[in-house]
Amino acid sequence: MTKLRLAIVGAGPAGIYAADILLKAERAFDVSIDLFEQLPAPYGLVRYGVAPDHPRIKGVVSALRDVLDRGDIRLFGNVRFGVDITLDDLKKHYNAVIFSTGAIRDTELAIPGIEAQSSFGAADFVSWFDGHPDVARTWPLDAESVAVIGNGNVALDVARILAKHAEDLLPTEIPDNVHAGLVASEIRDVHVFGRRGPAQVKFTPLELRELGELRDVDMVVYDEDFDYDEASLAAIASNKQVKVIDRILQEWRTRPGVNNAGGEASRRLHMHFWAKPVEVKKDADGRVAAIVYERTRPDGEGGVAGTGELREVPIQQLYRAVGYFGSPLPGVPFDDRHGVIPNQEGQVLHPDSNEIVPGVYATGWIKRGPVGLIGHTKSDAMETVRHLINGQGSWWQPEDPSDEAVPALLAERGVRWTDLDGWHRLDEHEVSLGAAQERARIKVVPRDEMVAISRGE
Repeated sequence: MTKLRLAIVGAGPAGIYAADILLKAERAFDVSIDLFEQLPAPYGLVRYGVAPDHPRIKGVVSALRDVLDRGDIRLFGNVRFGVDITLDDLKKHYNAVIFSTGAIRDTELAIPGIEAQSSFGAADFVSWFDGHPDVARTWPLDAESVAVIGNGNVALDVARILAKHAEDLLPTEIPDNVHAGLVASEIRDVHVFGRRGPAQVKFTPLELRELGELRDVDMVVYDEDFDYDEASLAAIASNKQVKVIDRILQEWRTRPGVNNAGGEASRRLHMHFWAKPVEVKKDADGRVAAIVYERTRPDGEGGVAGTGELREVPIQQLYRAVGYFGSPLPGVPFDDRHGVIPNQEGQVLHPDSNEIVPGVYATGWIKRGPVGLIGHTKSDAMETVRHLINGQGSWWQPEDPSDEAVPALLAERGVRWTDLDGWHRLDEHEVSLGAAQERARIKVVPRDEMVAISRGE
């Protein structure tokens, strides 16, 4: 029987789901899958892209763990594609590769002053508070008033972590260095800006509701933002999710602190709708000093139009959360405009000719861009895997498809890779660190320490 030797680059949900779907699919050949991950630990953005106070993510992690723990997928962690192993290497040892490397950079926001000191991308801040091994251990939280630009779930995650009291994060798996940084935070006001209205936001009701449950944080909304047009009223009436969001916001309007009247909490989280950022003002030292936004209005066609009215809010830090963006991979076609690997239903395309590149596939955010939730990732992977199975005639013919070839290659190059047993060791170590303090876990942050624990060194 023919055997498919498959490499998957990226051990987040997209890569793990693709492996699981292929192993369970009807097919006329055997399958052997090796999963490559640049970090020492698997799970991608589930581990390093979601705020630690989201307990529902534990269910996703549990499902991913079940797939890996079956033992029919090999994991090579701490292996950097393009450095430790290349596309040419994969062609020598596999029949095909699926890239599931996600999107971890911030989308740019082209407004004057965005390059000011203390102006950050949300992705970098998320990586910091999630204990990513490749970012700085400290974060400057020396501002009293900060702005978050965006009306999606990432923007609300960032705003929530900035406004939340550090001790309320202790039951989570927050790293020690992050907790220490948040304890020292000087933040008193967090302003969230979105250019559309309350009925057009991109976040989910659960994310919004969690904001309103923060201890010692006043929610501030503004009556002028709730003068709904016909399109907004229709959306509220016809869409259950929009209706719940409106209900939450309307409840906030009844609380102390609405319209900046001021409640009794030590911190405030302001929601600004119909607010399009147009400039970041800087002080004499080049630091963020204020954000200027234009009031917008509905354009009658589902979009927004500017009103010409400019307003200014003094701030000392800014976080842009307007979307993630993919990164190019050595030797792999890349669409610089959209931040994805060009593809047709997961089949990678030559950028010039649009012809299918044999043996090369994509799934997840690097395939379709950073949109959708976990459910979309599964359907995404099914589409890609279907083409992989049907494309048997275009698979690579490797020189050495043996199971021993890749471990020998990595060892020859001095790569200190981690495997599934190593992840179990690191996982158990982090849980034991947390148990000593009655916490869920305490993440190990330094890469070298993660690798040493995983390898039993």
